[in-house]
Amino acid sequence: MLASMTLIVVGDVAAKVLSQVGISPIFVAWTRFALASVVLIPFSGLRRSDTPALRDPGVWLRAFLIMGGISCILTALRTEPVANTFGAFFIGPIVAYVLSVIVLKEKVTASRTLLLGLSFMGVLLVVKPGFGATVGMGFAVLAGVLHGSYVVATRWIAPRYRPRLLLISQLVLGAILLAPFGLAARPEAITWGIFGLIAISAMGSAIGNLFLVTLSKTTPSSIIAPLIYTQLLSATVLGYLVFSDWPDWIAFVGLAVIFASGVASLALSRSAR
Repeated sequence: MLASMTLIVVGDVAAKVLSQVGISPIFVAWTRFALASVVLIPFSGLRRSDTPALRDPGVWLRAFLIMGGISCILTALRTEPVANTFGAFFIGPIVAYVLSVIVLKEKVTASRTLLLGLSFMGVLLVVKPGFGATVGMGFAVLAGVLHGSYVVATRWIAPRYRPRLLLISQLVLGAILLAPFGLAARPEAITWGIFGLIAISAMGSAIGNLFLVTLSKTTPSSIIAPLIYTQLLSATVLGYLVFSDWPDWIAFVGLAVIFASGVASLALSRSAR
C-alpha cells in the first residue's frame, strides 16, 4: 500500500510538471490510460473467457469513477500545490468508509467514525470553504469523492475477477471514454522530454493502482482507506522538492490533522485484527 500511494503521487507530480509547460490535463489523463494500456496489455493474461467482464456494469462503473477522479485531480494540480491538492483529495477515505458501510455492509465502529470526522475537519482546513476556496480545490474535492467511490467499487467487484483483468479493463475503457477529449486537447508537438514525463505519469499511476487492486482482493476497504493517508507524506515532500511548494500554516495544520487521524485509524485496524 505504501508503494502504491507513492507511485501514484510520483505520477501526479509528473502530470503537474506537464501542465506547467502548457500540456492540457485532459490530454495527460488520456495518455495516462492509453499508454498504460498499450504497455500492460501484453502482460495482462487476457483470455477469451474474460470477454463477459466487458459487459459487466460494475466494470464500466469502476472505469468511469477512476477516469473522472484522475481527470479532476490533474485539473486541480494545474493551479494548486501538490500537498494542498492531496489534502482536499482526502475527502476520499471518508466517502469510502461511508459507502463501505452502506453498500458492502462492513462494520461501523465509533472510534473509526470519530477519527474520520476529525480527518474531515482537517480537509476543511486545507480546502478553506468560504474563505480562500478556489476552483482548483473544488476539483480536488470532487476527485476525492470519485476515488473514494472507486475504492469501494473495487472492493465490491474484486472477488469476481483477476487483479490484472480489473486493471487492464479500467485502463482500456478509460482510454476509450477520454479519447475524444484527449485528442482534441493534444499539443502541436511532443518532445522526448514531454513523452518521458507522460510515461512516468502513466506507469506510476498504473502500477500503483495494480497494487491497490491486488490488496483490495483480500483486505476490507475500511482498512485500506486509512492507508491512503500515506500519500500526504509523498505529496508534501515531492511538492517541496520539485516545485518549492509549502502549505500555508492553516493548510499545514489541516494536513497534520488528516495524517494523524489516518495513522490512528491504521493503528485501530491493526489492533482489531
